[in-house]
Amino acid sequence: MPAAEVDTSASLVRALLESQHPDLASLPLREAANGWDNVIFRLGDALSIRLPRRAMAARLVEHEQAVLPALGARLPIAIPVPVRIGRPEFDYPWSWSINPWIPGTIAAVTPFADPSREAQRLGAFMAALHTTAPVDAPSNPHRGHFVGRNTDINVERAAQLDWGDSMLERWGELVDVEPWPHEPTWIHGDLHGANLLVDDGEISGVIDFGDVCAGDPATDLSIAWSLFGERDRDVFREAASRGEHAVDDATWQRAEAWALHFAVIYTLHSADNPTMGAIGDHLRRTLLG
Repeated sequence: MPAAEVDTSASLVRALLESQHPDLASLPLREAANGWDNVIFRLGDALSIRLPRRAMAARLVEHEQAVLPALGARLPIAIPVPVRIGRPEFDYPWSWSINPWIPGTIAAVTPFADPSREAQRLGAFMAALHTTAPVDAPSNPHRGHFVGRNTDINVERAAQLDWGDSMLERWGELVDVEPWPHEPTWIHGDLHGANLLVDDGEISGVIDFGDVCAGDPATDLSIAWSLFGERDRDVFREAASRGEHAVDDATWQRAEAWALHFAVIYTLHSADNPTMGAIGDHLRRTLLG
Protein backbone atom coordinates (compact mmCIF):
# COMPACT_ATOMS: atom_id res chain seq x y z
CA MET A 1 0.00 0.00 0.00
CA PRO A 2 1.40 3.43 -0.86
CA ALA A 3 2.63 5.51 2.05
CA ALA A 4 0.45 8.40 3.16
CA GLU A 5 1.68 11.73 1.79
CA VAL A 6 0.18 13.74 4.66
CA ASP A 7 -0.72 13.27 8.30
CA THR A 8 -4.31 12.07 8.68
CA SER A 9 -4.36 11.47 12.42
CA ALA A 10 -7.38 11.74 14.69
CA SER A 11 -5.89 14.87 16.25
CA LEU A 12 -5.75 16.55 12.84
CA VAL A 13 -9.36 15.57 12.09
CA ARG A 14 -10.49 16.90 15.46
CA ALA A 15 -8.74 20.22 14.78
CA LEU A 16 -10.36 20.47 11.33
CA LEU A 17 -13.78 19.83 12.84
CA GLU A 18 -13.30 22.37 15.61
CA SER A 19 -12.30 25.01 13.07
CA GLN A 20 -14.76 24.30 10.27
CA HIS A 21 -17.68 22.30 11.72
CA PRO A 22 -17.67 23.10 15.45
CA ASP A 23 -21.19 21.75 15.96
CA LEU A 24 -19.84 18.27 15.17
CA ALA A 25 -16.49 18.53 16.93
CA SER A 26 -17.60 16.96 20.23
CA LEU A 27 -18.88 13.75 18.64
CA PRO A 28 -16.90 10.54 19.24
CA LEU A 29 -14.26 9.99 16.59
CA ARG A 30 -12.41 6.81 15.64
CA GLU A 31 -10.52 5.57 12.60
CA ALA A 32 -12.60 3.04 10.67
CA ALA A 33 -10.47 2.28 7.59
CA ASN A 34 -7.13 3.25 6.10
CA GLY A 35 -6.88 2.36 2.42
CA TRP A 36 -4.74 3.09 -0.58
CA ASP A 37 -6.32 6.47 -1.23
CA ASN A 38 -8.35 7.61 1.77
CA VAL A 39 -8.66 7.40 5.52
CA ILE A 40 -12.18 6.94 6.88
CA PHE A 41 -13.14 8.03 10.39
CA ARG A 42 -16.47 7.30 12.02
CA LEU A 43 -17.97 10.43 13.57
CA GLY A 44 -20.62 9.69 16.16
CA ASP A 45 -23.22 7.12 15.18
CA ALA A 46 -24.48 8.62 11.92
CA LEU A 47 -21.54 10.22 10.10
CA SER A 48 -18.18 9.39 8.56
CA ILE A 49 -15.25 11.52 7.43
CA ARG A 50 -13.32 10.76 4.24
CA LEU A 51 -9.88 12.34 3.87
CA PRO A 52 -7.46 11.75 0.97
CA ARG A 53 -4.09 10.43 2.15
CA ARG A 54 -2.30 11.14 -1.14
CA ALA A 55 -2.59 13.70 -3.93
CA MET A 56 -3.86 11.23 -6.52
CA ALA A 57 -6.97 10.62 -4.41
CA ALA A 58 -7.69 14.27 -3.70
CA ARG A 59 -9.22 14.90 -7.12
CA LEU A 60 -11.43 11.84 -6.69
CA VAL A 61 -12.93 13.20 -3.46
CA GLU A 62 -13.58 16.56 -5.15
CA HIS A 63 -15.15 14.64 -8.03
CA GLU A 64 -17.55 12.90 -5.62
CA GLN A 65 -18.42 16.20 -3.98
CA ALA A 66 -19.40 17.67 -7.36
CA VAL A 67 -21.34 14.74 -8.80
CA LEU A 68 -22.94 12.72 -6.01
CA PRO A 69 -25.54 15.20 -4.68
CA ALA A 70 -27.48 15.09 -7.96
CA LEU A 71 -27.21 11.32 -8.29
CA GLY A 72 -28.01 10.34 -4.72
CA ALA A 73 -31.56 11.66 -4.72
CA ARG A 74 -32.70 9.20 -7.39
CA LEU A 75 -30.83 6.02 -6.48
CA PRO A 76 -32.63 3.25 -4.55
CA ILE A 77 -29.59 2.15 -2.51
CA ALA A 78 -27.63 4.51 -0.27
CA ILE A 79 -24.49 6.17 -1.61
CA PRO A 80 -22.07 8.41 0.34
CA VAL A 81 -23.45 11.82 -0.67
CA PRO A 82 -21.45 14.45 1.29
CA VAL A 83 -23.48 16.30 3.89
CA ARG A 84 -20.62 18.71 4.70
CA ILE A 85 -17.49 19.75 2.82
CA GLY A 86 -14.12 20.40 4.45
CA ARG A 87 -11.40 22.66 3.11
CA PRO A 88 -7.59 22.59 3.37
CA GLU A 89 -6.27 23.85 6.70
CA PHE A 90 -3.53 23.17 9.29
CA ASP A 91 -1.06 21.97 6.65
CA TYR A 92 -3.66 19.50 5.37
CA PRO A 93 -3.72 20.39 1.62
CA TRP A 94 -6.96 18.94 0.23
CA SER A 95 -10.73 19.01 0.39
CA TRP A 96 -12.42 16.34 2.52
CA SER A 97 -15.97 15.17 3.09
CA ILE A 98 -18.36 14.42 5.91
CA ASN A 99 -20.74 11.69 4.70
CA PRO A 100 -23.52 9.59 6.19
CA TRP A 101 -22.28 6.46 7.90
CA ILE A 102 -23.48 3.46 5.89
CA PRO A 103 -23.43 0.28 8.00
CA GLY A 104 -22.16 -3.01 6.67
CA THR A 105 -19.20 -5.05 5.53
CA ILE A 106 -18.03 -5.49 1.97
CA ALA A 107 -19.93 -7.83 -0.33
CA ALA A 108 -16.66 -9.47 -1.39
CA VAL A 109 -16.54 -11.27 1.97
CA THR A 110 -20.19 -11.09 3.11
CA PRO A 111 -22.87 -13.43 1.73
CA PHE A 112 -26.31 -12.25 0.70
CA ALA A 113 -29.28 -13.63 2.62
CA ASP A 114 -31.25 -13.92 -0.63
CA PRO A 115 -29.00 -13.61 -3.72
CA SER A 116 -31.93 -13.37 -6.14
CA ARG A 117 -33.44 -10.49 -4.21
CA GLU A 118 -30.12 -8.65 -4.10
CA ALA A 119 -29.61 -9.28 -7.82
CA GLN A 120 -32.95 -7.58 -8.43
CA ARG A 121 -32.12 -4.69 -6.08
CA LEU A 122 -28.68 -4.09 -7.57
CA GLY A 123 -30.12 -4.33 -11.09
CA ALA A 124 -32.71 -1.69 -10.17
CA PHE A 125 -29.87 0.50 -8.87
CA MET A 126 -28.12 0.11 -12.24
CA ALA A 127 -31.30 1.07 -14.10
CA ALA A 128 -31.61 4.23 -11.99
CA LEU A 129 -27.94 5.17 -12.35
CA HIS A 130 -27.48 4.45 -16.05
CA THR A 131 -29.29 7.48 -17.42
CA THR A 132 -27.94 9.73 -20.15
CA ALA A 133 -25.17 11.88 -18.71
CA PRO A 134 -25.00 15.62 -19.43
CA VAL A 135 -22.65 16.72 -22.21
CA ASP A 136 -20.22 18.17 -19.68
CA ALA A 137 -20.04 15.01 -17.59
CA PRO A 138 -16.47 13.79 -17.08
CA SER A 139 -14.99 10.91 -19.04
CA ASN A 140 -12.45 8.39 -17.75
CA PRO A 141 -9.54 7.12 -19.87
CA HIS A 142 -9.67 3.73 -18.14
CA ARG A 143 -13.42 3.04 -17.81
CA GLY A 144 -16.55 3.48 -19.87
CA HIS A 145 -15.00 3.32 -23.36
CA PHE A 146 -15.49 0.50 -25.88
CA VAL A 147 -14.07 -2.55 -24.13
CA GLY A 148 -12.22 -3.67 -27.26
CA ARG A 149 -9.79 -0.82 -26.73
CA ASN A 150 -8.30 -2.88 -23.90
CA THR A 151 -7.01 -5.55 -26.30
CA ASP A 152 -3.40 -4.36 -26.58
CA ILE A 153 -2.89 -4.15 -22.82
CA ASN A 154 -4.49 -7.55 -22.28
CA VAL A 155 -2.21 -9.12 -24.89
CA GLU A 156 0.72 -7.72 -22.88
CA ARG A 157 -0.70 -8.94 -19.59
CA ALA A 158 -1.45 -12.41 -20.93
CA ALA A 159 2.27 -13.18 -20.88
CA GLN A 160 2.21 -12.84 -17.07
CA LEU A 161 -0.64 -15.33 -16.60
CA ASP A 162 -0.57 -19.09 -16.75
CA TRP A 163 -4.14 -18.83 -18.09
CA GLY A 164 -3.24 -16.12 -20.59
CA ASP A 165 -3.86 -18.21 -23.71
CA SER A 166 -7.38 -19.18 -22.71
CA MET A 167 -8.05 -15.61 -21.62
CA LEU A 168 -7.04 -14.23 -25.01
CA GLU A 169 -9.09 -16.81 -26.86
CA ARG A 170 -12.21 -15.89 -24.91
CA TRP A 171 -11.32 -12.20 -25.08
CA GLY A 172 -11.30 -12.30 -28.87
CA GLU A 173 -14.77 -13.83 -28.90
CA LEU A 174 -16.21 -11.31 -26.46
CA VAL A 175 -14.89 -8.11 -28.04
CA ASP A 176 -16.29 -9.07 -31.44
CA VAL A 177 -19.34 -6.97 -30.61
CA GLU A 178 -20.92 -3.63 -31.43
CA PRO A 179 -19.96 -0.62 -29.29
CA TRP A 180 -22.54 1.20 -27.16
CA PRO A 181 -24.79 2.93 -29.74
CA HIS A 182 -26.36 5.56 -27.48
CA GLU A 183 -25.17 8.68 -25.69
CA PRO A 184 -22.94 7.91 -22.68
CA THR A 185 -24.71 7.23 -19.41
CA TRP A 186 -23.59 7.85 -15.87
CA ILE A 187 -21.56 4.92 -14.58
CA HIS A 188 -19.97 4.16 -11.22
CA GLY A 189 -16.76 3.16 -13.00
CA ASP A 190 -15.25 0.94 -10.29
CA LEU A 191 -18.05 -1.37 -9.25
CA HIS A 192 -16.88 -4.55 -7.53
CA GLY A 193 -17.58 -6.48 -4.36
CA ALA A 194 -15.31 -4.32 -2.22
CA ASN A 195 -17.34 -1.23 -3.14
CA LEU A 196 -20.67 -2.68 -2.03
CA LEU A 197 -21.68 -2.87 1.63
CA VAL A 198 -23.89 -5.61 3.03
CA ASP A 199 -25.78 -5.31 6.30
CA ASP A 200 -27.98 -8.09 7.67
CA GLY A 201 -27.69 -9.94 4.36
CA GLU A 202 -28.84 -7.01 2.19
CA ILE A 203 -26.92 -4.48 0.13
CA SER A 204 -26.86 -1.38 2.32
CA GLY A 205 -24.67 0.93 0.25
CA VAL A 206 -22.68 1.47 -2.92
CA ILE A 207 -19.49 3.35 -2.12
CA ASP A 208 -16.28 4.80 -3.58
CA PHE A 209 -17.53 6.87 -6.50
CA GLY A 210 -14.18 8.46 -7.27
CA ASP A 211 -14.29 7.09 -10.83
CA VAL A 212 -17.90 8.10 -11.57
CA CYS A 213 -18.08 9.27 -15.16
CA ALA A 214 -19.99 9.10 -18.43
CA GLY A 215 -19.59 5.98 -20.54
CA ASP A 216 -20.82 2.54 -21.55
CA PRO A 217 -22.96 1.02 -18.77
CA ALA A 218 -21.52 -2.40 -19.63
CA THR A 219 -18.53 -1.38 -17.47
CA ASP A 220 -20.69 -1.53 -14.33
CA LEU A 221 -22.82 -4.48 -15.42
CA SER A 222 -19.68 -6.64 -15.33
CA ILE A 223 -20.19 -6.99 -11.57
CA ALA A 224 -22.81 -9.68 -12.30
CA TRP A 225 -20.11 -12.28 -12.93
CA SER A 226 -18.38 -11.72 -9.59
CA LEU A 227 -21.47 -11.55 -7.37
CA PHE A 228 -24.10 -13.86 -8.82
CA GLY A 229 -24.59 -17.32 -10.26
CA GLU A 230 -26.01 -17.80 -13.74
CA ARG A 231 -29.69 -17.74 -12.71
CA ASP A 232 -29.30 -14.61 -10.59
CA ARG A 233 -27.28 -12.91 -13.32
CA ASP A 234 -30.44 -13.18 -15.42
CA VAL A 235 -32.44 -11.59 -12.58
CA PHE A 236 -29.89 -8.77 -12.39
CA ARG A 237 -29.96 -8.22 -16.16
CA GLU A 238 -33.75 -8.09 -16.26
CA ALA A 239 -33.91 -5.53 -13.45
CA ALA A 240 -31.14 -3.43 -15.03
CA SER A 241 -33.15 -3.39 -18.29
CA ARG A 242 -36.02 -1.43 -16.74
CA GLY A 243 -34.29 1.91 -17.12
CA GLU A 244 -33.60 4.16 -20.11
CA HIS A 245 -32.03 1.35 -22.11
CA ALA A 246 -32.62 -2.38 -22.06
CA VAL A 247 -29.54 -4.53 -21.51
CA ASP A 248 -29.46 -6.08 -24.97
CA ASP A 249 -27.27 -8.98 -26.02
CA ALA A 250 -24.44 -6.74 -27.23
CA THR A 251 -24.35 -4.80 -23.96
CA TRP A 252 -24.36 -8.02 -21.98
CA GLN A 253 -21.49 -9.37 -24.09
CA ARG A 254 -19.47 -6.19 -23.53
CA ALA A 255 -20.18 -6.51 -19.81
CA GLU A 256 -18.76 -10.04 -19.82
CA ALA A 257 -15.69 -8.73 -21.64
CA TRP A 258 -15.23 -6.05 -18.97
CA ALA A 259 -15.53 -8.78 -16.32
CA LEU A 260 -12.70 -10.69 -18.00
CA HIS A 261 -10.64 -7.50 -18.20
CA PHE A 262 -11.13 -6.94 -14.48
CA ALA A 263 -10.22 -10.57 -13.76
CA VAL A 264 -6.84 -9.87 -15.30
CA ILE A 265 -6.36 -6.59 -13.42
CA TYR A 266 -7.36 -7.98 -10.03
CA THR A 267 -5.14 -11.02 -10.50
CA LEU A 268 -2.02 -9.08 -11.47
CA HIS A 269 -2.37 -6.09 -9.14
CA SER A 270 -3.47 -7.53 -5.82
CA ALA A 271 -0.24 -8.71 -4.21
CA ASP A 272 -1.01 -6.65 -1.10
CA ASN A 273 -4.80 -7.00 -1.34
CA PRO A 274 -5.98 -10.59 -1.01
CA THR A 275 -9.62 -9.53 -1.21
CA MET A 276 -9.18 -8.19 -4.74
CA GLY A 277 -7.06 -11.21 -5.63
CA ALA A 278 -9.93 -13.47 -4.56
CA ILE A 279 -12.36 -11.48 -6.73
CA GLY A 280 -10.01 -11.93 -9.68
CA ASP A 281 -9.73 -15.68 -9.07
CA HIS A 282 -13.49 -16.04 -8.80
CA LEU A 283 -13.97 -14.15 -12.06
CA ARG A 284 -11.40 -16.33 -13.81
CA ARG A 285 -13.14 -19.52 -12.69
CA THR A 286 -16.59 -18.17 -13.58
CA LEU A 287 -15.60 -16.90 -17.00
CA LEU A 288 -13.08 -19.51 -18.11
CA GLY A 289 -13.89 -22.57 -16.00
